[in-house]
Amino acid sequence: MPEVEATPYWLDGNFAPVQEEITSVTLEVEGAIPPEFSGVYARNGANPRDGHSGHWFLGDGMIHGVALRDGRADWYRNRWVRTPRFEGRASGNPLDLRGSVANTSVVAHAGRTFALVENALPMRIGPELETLGYEDFGGRLTTPFTAHPKICPETGELHFFGYSPRPPFLTYHVADAAGALVRSVALPLPAPVMMHDFALTRGHVVFMDLPVVFDLGMALRGTMPFAWSDTHAPRLGVLPRGAGAEALRWVAVEPGYVFHVGNAYEEADGTLVLDVAWYPELWRGGPSASHFEQARLRRWRIGPGADRARESDLDDRAIEFPRIDERRTGLAHGALYAVQTGAGPSGDASADGALVRYDLVRGRDATHVFARGIPSEFAHVPGASGEGWLMGFVYDRVRGASDLVILAASDVAAAPVARVHLPRRVPQGFHGTWIPDA
Repeated sequence: MPEVEATPYWLDGNFAPVQEEITSVTLEVEGAIPPEFSGVYARNGANPRDGHSGHWFLGDGMIHGVALRDGRADWYRNRWVRTPRFEGRASGNPLDLRGSVANTSVVAHAGRTFALVENALPMRIGPELETLGYEDFGGRLTTPFTAHPKICPETGELHFFGYSPRPPFLTYHVADAAGALVRSVALPLPAPVMMHDFALTRGHVVFMDLPVVFDLGMALRGTMPFAWSDTHAPRLGVLPRGAGAEALRWVAVEPGYVFHVGNAYEEADGTLVLDVAWYPELWRGGPSASHFEQARLRRWRIGPGADRARESDLDDRAIEFPRIDERRTGLAHGALYAVQTGAGPSGDASADGALVRYDLVRGRDATHVFARGIPSEFAHVPGASGEGWLMGFVYDRVRGASDLVILAASDVAAAPVARVHLPRRVPQGFHGTWIPDA
């Protein structure tokens, strides 16, 4: 008999796409939604329109949102991001900044909300998740826009970068608090690497030149065009904020890969501290269709003038999607929150998922286990007082649908503050954010 090809993990179970856009204004709520909430939780992810894609990261973007106001859940809706590719109008040029899928994150800045993917311009979306069109900052942005920009809580600036398989391989940008692009600096790299995230501190930005390198053959095969390289030296690029490329200095690190930086900050003596989800190795021979590698929480410390970072693991559990209270971006963070990744393509698909709160001041942690559930990333929502809240989508295996779960950030092990039952499942996706009403 002919061999049956296994379904890739990103098209199976709760990773599989949904095929309808719906709007529901009748949502059952278990518990009590904090009455101070007034806004929309929106989360992006890959949801291939035709049901197929060459990798989890390559499907059409779909945003799932829930509006919360005055203690009510006003609506749930999901909408594809209407890119030219989604609408069948893509140019066919893989370097076209308007030719990608806008499937990775949602970020709000200066009155605009963006759906982001790291190889294209940002796509503006409206208050009901409608697509408004690409943003090129008045024609000044000519590189891709990372899916992980950082907003400085002290200046209101938006810091971001773009990377490309053609020179310049890396360009760093800054938009001011009003949303105008005010700086663009090309930075030297020896090769085109996959650079998904970076770090911001009060005085520096840090870029990750890690050994997952562009592979043309994989690009031609229609999968993620990057693979592990044993010959690419891993390092971090440290650039003082406001300086030019000539001030960039490089710091060696152990071989490994990082998709996501939880946060970074500076100590009194000038040491830079970065907390990251670190993979010992990623995509040797290219991405797997059967599993995703596992990361653990690692800390990099870069002393003043050091040419090598000091490295230590903060936990041995498999985690991803580290988040903080973003009012502490670039500043010392007392707490960090991450999804424990035992349930899903990296582990036992029948295991209960969990969310971990790391108390980095006292060296403790607390865990919320989602019985019968698989969590996606949880975002932090500031509260009127205290540590605030965490919210994210959790797939309920028994109900066959998802909930928006709200936890007290200071007591994640406790029962949820509220659970909004959604009328359908939300596939495992990527990054979300709380967007307060204007």
